[in-house]
Amino acid sequence: MPQSQWLDRGPCPNPDCDTEYGHVQHKLGYSFCFACETRFGEEVRKDLQFYQGKILELPRQEPKPMSMKGTWGELSDRKISLETAKKYNTKIIKQGNIITHHLYEYYNERGDKIGQKVRKTQDKNFWVEGDITEAVMFGQNIFSPNKHNKKYVTISEGEIDAMSVYEMMGSKWPSVSIKTGAGSALRDCKKAFTYLDSFDNVILCFDMDKEGRKASEEVAQLFAPNKCKIVRLEHKDANEYLKMGKRDAFTSVFWNAKAYTPAGIINLKDIGDSLYEEDYCETCLYPWPKMNEKTYGMRTGELITFCSGAGMGKSSIMRELQHHILKNTEDNIGILALEENIKNQIWNLMSVEASSRLYIKEVREGVEEAQLKKWQEATVGTGRVFAFDHFGSISNDEILSRIRFMAQGLDCKWIFVDHLSILVSGQENEKEGFGTDERKSIDILMTKLRSLVEQTGIGLLLVSHLRRPGGDRGFEDGREISLSHLRGSASIGHLSDGVIALERNQQNDNETLSNTTTIRILKNRYTGDTGISTHLFYDKTTGRMTEIDNPFNQGEDE
Repeated sequence: MPQSQWLDRGPCPNPDCDTEYGHVQHKLGYSFCFACETRFGEEVRKDLQFYQGKILELPRQEPKPMSMKGTWGELSDRKISLETAKKYNTKIIKQGNIITHHLYEYYNERGDKIGQKVRKTQDKNFWVEGDITEAVMFGQNIFSPNKHNKKYVTISEGEIDAMSVYEMMGSKWPSVSIKTGAGSALRDCKKAFTYLDSFDNVILCFDMDKEGRKASEEVAQLFAPNKCKIVRLEHKDANEYLKMGKRDAFTSVFWNAKAYTPAGIINLKDIGDSLYEEDYCETCLYPWPKMNEKTYGMRTGELITFCSGAGMGKSSIMRELQHHILKNTEDNIGILALEENIKNQIWNLMSVEASSRLYIKEVREGVEEAQLKKWQEATVGTGRVFAFDHFGSISNDEILSRIRFMAQGLDCKWIFVDHLSILVSGQENEKEGFGTDERKSIDILMTKLRSLVEQTGIGLLLVSHLRRPGGDRGFEDGREISLSHLRGSASIGHLSDGVIALERNQQNDNETLSNTTTIRILKNRYTGDTGISTHLFYDKTTGRMTEIDNPFNQGEDE
């Protein structure tokens, strides 16, 4: 039946078949998978979900007789010579000077002709006469490995490509083709494994589309390490090189084909001079020099988590960092402060600009509106600060989509999320695994945040609360923080590039000490330097946090 009778192409319903395009629907009601060679009835297609994976196969139809006859001739439409066509037992049918059909002959293991594939050149439709189910690969019958030609065998995705490779490589090395496109590659190569494995090197020259690349990976894994090489074509397929007269270009990519290695494994020798091409990331130093001594600043592409108990100065530090980035880079900033409304976020930034606690209504009432507008213009008036205006509860996936939009749609290089705990507090549904257990919820969310950072290249500054400590002394008394105190799950520490703890003894009788936050680096993937970094004093008059020398007399190393 001509291919024009086939309708939609897609994945196979057979649960044991993983082809994405090999299954086609026929207009008469049945469908067929060229990869697993299973036929499906119309009633199976409609009610497949009720069969629980059981596939009903209709009896195979009688083969179509081999009625079409051709003659020897050059495949001029594909630039394939007469000699190559004869080598592969491929004939043509012409009307006048126009080639209308190709006839590709198929043979069984005994060397008997059992079928032929007929291709109509005008629309590239094809059909099979005879039965090629038991046929060997196209070209396999004419190339028996021996001491003269056993060094290389090339596998292509179609008959034309197999002949093209053979011709461009000097008509010297065996070149064969799978039978029905990339969807049948693994099955055909498994069936022909003994034959293919008898060659010293197996060269895969499939198309560079998604199916071709997938088929290359699957077939390559059949063979011993270093035996299989994959040709990386710059053009669609091998025949494109032949038609364009680019034989030298093809032989170059052929001989430069590299041995297959599983995805993610590379020979470090191949890195070469690209080692010295620095991966692009932007660095912004912290506003406090002693923090930079340990961290070398904050970088895009990193997830930095700030953690502390209640009232340790997290919000003040976030305001300082937002203002610092705004003033010391040209980058856009995104803010998701889930416990503050938009106006409060604006007053917070303006407060740092003004060195005055404008977020307190009574303070800003003593300032002229004209001056307030100047500070507004100098901060959010730059147009570089974007905040999430949230109303009520919102799901984590919605939060994640806002972060992605800020990164990709608004070009925000730095995004602040305050805070993690509120994201997992009963907002998610059971389907995604959220809301059932805080530990599991944090694991899932941290994994998604980590992926977002990798995908978008943003610098993500995340605030996380701590779990309640055991014993009488809480974090509000200045208790030292460790990674084990992170709330809910170890994934916060594992997936963060840096973890920065804020410690403060709010109850100290000494006003300087009670308003000094100790910055402790718990994790520092970039330099590995951890421990106490600096001390920040919160000035109640200005609302600013400034770096000071260690005010404590505990012999701590700074």
